[in-house]
Amino acid sequence: MTQILESAQTFILNNARLLERNLFAFLFQSGDRQKVLSALRAYQNQDGSFGNALEPDKRTATSQPIDQEFALRVLDEIGFDTTIPLQICDCLETITTGDGVPFVLPTVRDAPRAEWWNTDTDHPPASINPTASIAGLLHKNYIRHPWLERATDFCWQQIEHFQNISGNDLLCVLLFLEHVPDRARAERAFEQISAYMREGGHIAYDPQASGYVFMPLDYAPSPRSICRRLFDDVTIQNHLEALAQRQQADGGWPISWTAVSPACELENRGIVTVRALQTLKAYDYLK
Repeated sequence: MTQILESAQTFILNNARLLERNLFAFLFQSGDRQKVLSALRAYQNQDGSFGNALEPDKRTATSQPIDQEFALRVLDEIGFDTTIPLQICDCLETITTGDGVPFVLPTVRDAPRAEWWNTDTDHPPASINPTASIAGLLHKNYIRHPWLERATDFCWQQIEHFQNISGNDLLCVLLFLEHVPDRARAERAFEQISAYMREGGHIAYDPQASGYVFMPLDYAPSPRSICRRLFDDVTIQNHLEALAQRQQADGGWPISWTAVSPACELENRGIVTVRALQTLKAYDYLK
């Protein structure tokens, strides 16, 4: 085990949630998939959807759209089955408006939360974030469900008439374009989106940039990412080195936003630490 991994393991064992501890073990130590799945199921509500601060920045027990994306991302790492994704799709049907799911539901108001996890209306509209990322993960893993058909049409409509897409929205769109079955249409849309990214200043090329920014490795976390073609090898190497250097003395990576509480910050740091390690591993930086 490399020094980076050893230090990260210490941080994760000391500070991360059981979910990230088991996920780290699965990804880097041939750990038990079932342990990850059991830890994930602890966040599941009675209707099969996920909540209970699975995404830590809102502390509500209620199921929020972003929690469904988070659960699917975990399954994507450990291997999909059909049971949980179909349960999620069934629940998404109940909150869909305009063929997509809202960014956040008003039930988020019952607990502490970051300022961006809010809605000004009791009937929030459909949003590309996280509809597109949820759809992308389901397409990637060959899930079939009526909700996905509707959501896919919604995403195409939004992408082909996009305006002023933020960095988080772009990540959702790119995940959708990477895995949606209509590859010719996806490639045409990607050409437009990638030009918008470059021209609109949505990419922080400086490896030492600070704050809540989106760097090349955020868009291309592995060599197989659809955005890898946007960056030359020198850029990727410089950002890999900078990513490794951002590991803190305690072994974890920092977050670039303000957490709701100290405990929430540690939960988030566990998540971003596992993701940083996955990116470094994908590019063979952990040899």
